[in-house]
Amino acid sequence: MMYTRIESGHCPPKVSSEDKREDEEDDVKNLETSTGKLQCEVTSKCAVINCLKVILLLLLLYLFVCSLNVMGSAFTLIGGSTAGKAVFESEIMNNPVSGLMVGVIVTVLVQSSSTSTSLIVAMVAADLISVTQAIPMIMGANIGTSITNTIVSMGQVASPEQFRRAFAGATVHDCFNWLSVLVLLPLEVASNYLYLLTEAIIGHSNVEANEDFHVDFLNVITKPLTKLIIQLDKSLIAKIALGEIAETSKVSLVKRWCEKDDIMMNINVTNLVNGTNVTALSEVTNYTNYIKRCDHIFAHSDLNDTIIGIILLIISLLIMISSLISIVKLLQSMLRGGVDRIVKKMVNADFPGKLSFLTGYVAILVGACLTMLLQSSSIFTSTITPLVGLDVIKLERAYPLTLGANIGTTVTGLLAALANSDAKHFEHALQIALCHLFFNISGIIIWYPFPYMRKIPIEAAKKLGNITAKYRWFALMYLIFMFFLLPGSIFALSLAGWQWLVGVGVPIVLLIVLIIIMNVLQAKAPHRLPKTLRNWNFLPECMHSLEPLNRCVKNLSCLPRHRRKDAAKELPVDSVVDGRYQNSNGMMKDSGQNHVAGKERVITMLVTTV
Repeated sequence: MMYTRIESGHCPPKVSSEDKREDEEDDVKNLETSTGKLQCEVTSKCAVINCLKVILLLLLLYLFVCSLNVMGSAFTLIGGSTAGKAVFESEIMNNPVSGLMVGVIVTVLVQSSSTSTSLIVAMVAADLISVTQAIPMIMGANIGTSITNTIVSMGQVASPEQFRRAFAGATVHDCFNWLSVLVLLPLEVASNYLYLLTEAIIGHSNVEANEDFHVDFLNVITKPLTKLIIQLDKSLIAKIALGEIAETSKVSLVKRWCEKDDIMMNINVTNLVNGTNVTALSEVTNYTNYIKRCDHIFAHSDLNDTIIGIILLIISLLIMISSLISIVKLLQSMLRGGVDRIVKKMVNADFPGKLSFLTGYVAILVGACLTMLLQSSSIFTSTITPLVGLDVIKLERAYPLTLGANIGTTVTGLLAALANSDAKHFEHALQIALCHLFFNISGIIIWYPFPYMRKIPIEAAKKLGNITAKYRWFALMYLIFMFFLLPGSIFALSLAGWQWLVGVGVPIVLLIVLIIIMNVLQAKAPHRLPKTLRNWNFLPECMHSLEPLNRCVKNLSCLPRHRRKDAAKELPVDSVVDGRYQNSNGMMKDSGQNHVAGKERVITMLVTTV
C-alpha cells in the first residue's frame, strides 16, 4: 500500500487508477500467501493430531482386547475347577434341559465358548456322553458366550442414552440365542435333525485331520502381553471333568513351571584314532526337555486360584472400563462435525435399488470373516457394542453383524477340529463343531430373512435398552438373573427329577405365553379385551411395574432419607424439554435466568438423589 502524509495546508497528491490497481493486486497476493501458509500449518497440525489419535485408538483397542482375555482367564480361575467337577458329578446324560443349562453355566464360568466346547468334546471322546447328549450343551455354550458384551455395555452407564443403545446392542445377541434355543432344542429332541445331518456329512466326506493346520491371528498379537500377566493350563479342566483328577482342591490351573524347548549343547568328544586320543568339539542336541519357572507375574506366588482370579478380575475390569471410556471419548472427538454423518452413512447404508435386501447378508458375511480373524465372537461383539452406544452403528445393522459373529466362532471350532490328530477325537470334534455351525445357521434362517421375524429379537433388545435407560440397576439384575439364577434354578430342578422340572416349569412357561399374548392384544387390538384387561393396572403395582423395586434401590443409596425428602421438596423438576424445564405444576419456563436455574436444579437433583 502507498501511504502519503498530509501536511497542513497541502492537499494529498492524486493517485492514478493504475497505482490503485497495483496496490490492490499486491494486497490480494499478500493475503493469499498468508492464508495459504496458515492453512498449510493448520492442515499439517490436524494431520499430526489425527495420526496420533489413530495410534492412540489402536493402542486402546489392544488394551481392551487384552483385558477381555485376562478377564476370561480370571473367570476360568474362579470357576474352572468347579465347572469341571460339576460336569463330572452331575447326572445330565439323559436330560437335554439340564445339559443346556450346564452349557450356559460352564461357558459363563470359564468365559470362553471355545474352552467349554473343548471340554464337551473331551467328554464325548472319553465315551462319558454321546454326541446326541452333547448337542444341548453346545447350544448352552452359544448362550453363555454372550455375557461378555453385556458386561462391556455397562461401561457406558454414565450416559443414559448411550447406555440404552449399548445395552440393546449387547442383548440383541442374547435374544437371538435364547429364541433360537426355545425353537430348535425341542425340534432337536423330537427329530435329532442336527445329529443326523452332521453324521451324514461326515459319513460322505473324506476329510482328514491336519496337525499343521492352525489359525492363530489374535493370539499372536495379544499373547506377548497376556502371557506376562497369567498363563493357565486349561487341559486340567477337561481332566477334572473326565474324573482323572479326584482332589480338585490340590490342583491349580496356574502354570508355575513351564517346559522349555530343546537346546544345543557343545561338548568335547574324544575318539581313538590310529592309537591316539583325538578330542574334537561337537554339537549334540539335548532331547530331554528341561523345566523352569514360567515368566508371568504369578509364577512365584503361592496364592490359590480363587484369590488370583479375583485379583485379575478386578484389574481386568478396571483396565477394560478405563480403555472403553477412553475409546468412547476419543471416537467422539474424531467423529465431530461432518465426519460423524459420513461415517454413519457409510456404515449403515444399504445397497442401492433392488439390491438393498443383500445388505444384511453381506453384513453377516463381514461379521463372520472378522470373527474368524479375531477367533472370538465375544471380542468382536464387545468391540461393536460401544459403537452401537455412540450411534455409529445402528441396532438394525449390528444385528446381522452379531449373527455373522455366531457363524465365525463355529468356523473357528471347525478349524480347531481339523487340527486334531486323534482319529476318534477328530470325528467327534468335527461332528460337534458342525452341530454348532448348523444350529446357528438354522437360527439365522428362522430369525433373519423374514422382516416380521427379524423384528422380534430387535424389538426385544430395544425394550431391554429402554428399561435400562430408566432403571440403570436393571442391567446388573438382568446379568445375574439370565446367566446365573435362571440356569442354576433350572439345573437344580432337573437334578431333582423330571417331575419337579415339569411340575414347576410348565406352569411358568404357560404363564409367560399368556403374558405375551395379553401384551400383543393390549397393543394391537385392545377393543377385543374387556376394559379391565386392557392394561395391567388391575394387578398390584409390584407385579406390573419396576417402580416399587426402584424405590427400594433408591432407599439403599448413601444419602440419608430425610435429606432425599428435603431435596425432593426443594427441587420439583420433572423434565427438561428443548432447553426449558417443566416444574411439578406442569408450567414450562423459558430460557434466561429461569432456564439456568432449571438446569442447575436438574443437575443438583441428579447428584443428590441418583
